[in-house]
Amino acid sequence: MKITQLSIQLDDEPGHLCAMSELLGEEGINIRAVSAVLSPKGSLVHIVADNPAKAAELLGASGYKFEESQVIAVETPDHPGGMNAVMRPLARAGIHIRYFYPMIGSILQNAVMILGVDDLDGAIKALKKEYINILVARPVSGGK
Repeated sequence: MKITQLSIQLDDEPGHLCAMSELLGEEGINIRAVSAVLSPKGSLVHIVADNPAKAAELLGASGYKFEESQVIAVETPDHPGGMNAVMRPLARAGIHIRYFYPMIGSILQNAVMILGVDDLDGAIKALKKEYINILVARPVSGGK
C-alpha cells in the first residue's frame, strides 16, 4: 500500500533535471510520477520510480542528495470535482495533506495521485472506508 518516494535536491541550473532523468533512464529505471518545486536552495524533485531501490543506489553512487519517504498512490475519479472523492475522507479523518501530485498515466480512465500525508496508516484506513482504490507497488521484473 505504501510506496517509496525519492526526494532529490538539485541545483537550480539548466540541464540538472535532464541529467538526473537520463541517468535513471539509461539504467532502465522508469519514473512513474514526478513533481519539481523551485526554492531558494534549488529544486526539490519528488519521484516515484518503478525500481526505487535501484534508483536510490544509482543516485547515491552518482553523488545526488536525496531522502526516501513513504507515500500512497490513489485512484482518483477524472472529472470536475473528482479529487474531492479523495480529499473529503482525509479532511473528515483529520489527515493533513502535505503535498500531492499526479502519476504519469491512468487506470481505467481514472487519474492517479501521489499523496504525502502526516499519517499514512490513518489515510489508508480513511480511504479504504470510502472504497478508494489505493495502489500497490508492482514487483520489478527484468531490466538491467
